[in-house]
Amino acid sequence: MDDLAGYLRTRRSRVDPAAVGIPIDSRRRVEGLRREEVAHLSGVSVDYYVRLEQGRATQPSEQVLDALARVLGLDETECG
Repeated sequence: MDDLAGYLRTRRSRVDPAAVGIPIDSRRRVEGLRREEVAHLSGVSVDYYVRLEQGRATQPSEQVLDALARVLGLDETECG
């Protein structure tokens, strides 16, 4: 599950917020999406997404993985 955690962190940092409809302001301190934004866009709680990204949640459902893949813009190859 640590592989998933690292992968989520890496992919989240590569998503352009404007590409998913999130306005960018001058106070933004992170590259890519914030954890809260990924959680909201994928329909999971912030707490659950944080646990996934920290490797503390085990065996996320296919629905959750599909939603995260959609938000993070992953193609079939990247979903592996």
